Amino acid sequence: MAMAKLLVLLAIALVAIMMAESSMATAPGSAGGEYHLDRAGSGYGPGSLKSYQCQGQCNRRCSKTQYRKPCLFFCNKCCAKCLCVPPGFYGNKGVCPCYNNWKTKEGGPKCP
Repeated sequence: MAMAKLLVLLAIALVAIMMAESSMATAPGSAGGEYHLDRAGSGYGPGSLKSYQCQGQCNRRCSKTQYRKPCLFFCNKCCAKCLCVPPGFYGNKGVCPCYNNWKTKEGGPKCP
């Protein structure tokens, strides 16, 4: 009986530890599973860019799309407002909530 209680207690502790690690890995500001630094060492996230850096970051972001002109137009517009561009060529918008949450009149995403 004591051995069964000990096993249940250990299982509960293990689950609690796994849940804590999971929440820390996805929490904003943590390094787990999210981009925060690029190769040059500048951060991602709200306000992480200066306005003069938008063109270079949008060139990177839009470099692999077949719709380059509209991508660059909207990316630069979003970057000017939010002062951040998510890492990668697509997705990762959660790193920059302003960029992610700016919507068109129809409710679609404004920022590429």
